[in-house]
Amino acid sequence: MSDQTTTERARPEPIKAVPVRHPGRWVTIAVLAVLAAMFVHLLVTNDNFRWSFIFSSYEDGKRGVMFTGPVLEGLRGTLLLTVTSMAIGIGLGVVLAVMRLSPNKILSSVAFVYTWFFRAVPRLILAILFGNLNILWSRVGFGLPFDKQIGDLFGIDNFNGQFYSIRAADLLAGFVAGMLALGLSEAAYMAEIVRAGLQSVDQGQSEAAVALGMSRFQVLRRIVLPQAMRVIVPPTGNETIAMVKDTSLVAYVPVAGELWFQLNAVSARTFVVFPVLVAAVIWYLIICTVLMIGQFFLERHYGKGYGAVGKAKQRLRDIEVEQGGRIVDSREGS
Repeated sequence: MSDQTTTERARPEPIKAVPVRHPGRWVTIAVLAVLAAMFVHLLVTNDNFRWSFIFSSYEDGKRGVMFTGPVLEGLRGTLLLTVTSMAIGIGLGVVLAVMRLSPNKILSSVAFVYTWFFRAVPRLILAILFGNLNILWSRVGFGLPFDKQIGDLFGIDNFNGQFYSIRAADLLAGFVAGMLALGLSEAAYMAEIVRAGLQSVDQGQSEAAVALGMSRFQVLRRIVLPQAMRVIVPPTGNETIAMVKDTSLVAYVPVAGELWFQLNAVSARTFVVFPVLVAAVIWYLIICTVLMIGQFFLERHYGKGYGAVGKAKQRLRDIEVEQGGRIVDSREGS
């Protein structure tokens, strides 16, 4: 045997790993730290914020502007307006999404025209428009259309074919007008969100459910919607947060029981502008932060079984089933 074959191969030297340097990251962190320090210095040293006006007392014998009675009433109105508008938007949005996916051309066309109109018109204009709809009618009711024309045709004077009616000034004003404007506008956006969620579910699952004898409603409720929620929930949470901020638009309807309307009234009465704006920012930050936390947990709930971690857990469950109910350790039996 030759010396070349018997000679042991020299062991390679250990690799000297040198960590990659990221000077750009440290420069960015330093810049951000300086900016944060400047912002904190501004908040602490600038007397124009008037923190006592915001938190302690804005007038003799009255609490800070954030905690006065009218402002807290406006806060409750904002929350109520958000909930009711989103309820209208989500409920009507689901119906419109199903109509858009319907093979019936009339239903799909009506849903398309609705979403086209309400997505094209700004919400501020819609809010003002709904607040002035009482210009068109003295009363709003349900009944026969063209009732006056039918009465004139048959010679009946003052024929009234309405079954129920209410004064338009009582119905289409204030809170109801703002709620309808925001809710109907939101329905157009929710229709597209729900439609995208429904289309994300494999069509084969619906066909299999129909083959098992389930009705279309059962397929939608038990098969499609539970899986589509993973796609629907994140943008719906974003829409809810956006709705909280859009409620400030109904102050121009006007809706008196709304947060921004009440804060703006304090500003007009005291001639103090900037601290009132800061108070509004703080309240909207608090509300939206709570909603963001709730959105995070909802997304995590409906996202179970998806992504790398979810797939790994599902794979472990599959292996456990294959092993008769438990995962066998490779060291057992040795």
